Amino acid sequence: MDWTTLFQTVLPYLPARYASDIVSILTFLIAAAALAMRFWKPPAAGSRLALLYKVVSRLAQSKGWNTNAYQPDAKALMIPAEASRTIEAAKLGLDPASTHPKAGAPPKSSA
Repeated sequence: MDWTTLFQTVLPYLPARYASDIVSILTFLIAAAALAMRFWKPPAAGSRLALLYKVVSRLAQSKGWNTNAYQPDAKALMIPAEASRTIEAAKLGLDPASTHPKAGAPPKSSA
């Protein structure tokens, strides 16, 4: 079930005063999470803050094109847009498939 469907199902049963308060609070939390994501440097993968970072990231709806390039458990190969990631990864001795920001793990060596 989609969250909007759930929200539309529950909202009519709440008094208007509470419904507006809930919408305002949720809107504030999402905006605050997005602002935190803008300035928060991702923690190391083993850090206690990694789980909190992922929760705030989900709340800020950071997914797809909005995802940060650096994640607690992955590093991106930052190269110019016109450069080939495969060629640049080969120069560094890395597996090209593991250099994508969404690979889910740190880049692996190709050797």
